Amino acid sequence: MANISTISCLIVDDESIAREIIVTHLSKFKNINVVASCSNALEAFNHISHQQIDLVFLDINMPEISGISFAKSINSDVKVIFTTAYRDYAVEGFELKAVDYLLKPISFDRLKNALDRYYDIYGNVTTPNSSFDEISDFMFVRSERKMIKIDYNSILYIESYSDYLKIHVANRTIVTRETISAIEAKLPKQLFLRIHRSYIIAIHYIQSFTNEYITINKQALPISRSYKKEALKQLEKF
Repeated sequence: MANISTISCLIVDDESIAREIIVTHLSKFKNINVVASCSNALEAFNHISHQQIDLVFLDINMPEISGISFAKSINSDVKVIFTTAYRDYAVEGFELKAVDYLLKPISFDRLKNALDRYYDIYGNVTTPNSSFDEISDFMFVRSERKMIKIDYNSILYIESYSDYLKIHVANRTIVTRETISAIEAKLPKQLFLRIHRSYIIAIHYIQSFTNEYITINKQALPISRSYKKEALKQLEKF
């Protein structure tokens, strides 16, 4: 049985952005130790052979050796949470007695639920949530060839340009190569709101809003038709 204070995790995914999202989510739990972030199964085999690993976040659709094949080949003491962009693998994943099956982009809340499930089944705790320390209030994004720490409370809004994002913070703009859906999965839902295919806003910094737009830092940001119903529903709660 895993010791709650030292859960050793391995992340295996051929997509760097997908790995970074999981690393960012897991960094919020002080009892989680990410031993390594691997781009393929061969790297992961090396770590499992030489280190104690309790839990693997494992992408299913990888080149050369698939996540399914990898899961079948490792010791059953190593538990697996599958991650994938495809629903088709769910049945096979659960047949391998996976802890959970996460669809990309993976939100923080969904990943936390998977960890709760892991503790509920394998952890030495009475209440799964008691195993978590206080959640941190920041994330890391890649910009200018380095990982930059951004406090959630400094973000005004996020603007998408295809595969690039402009993260507008209080005193500067950070540009990162990432999709808006991927960054949305990193953000705490209670602090941010998607209002458009190209905009995510920080609820705290809203100056005013109508049915058509939201004003932040004197910038009028449009609410699109597809996001209007949910956005206005959330705004009316405040």
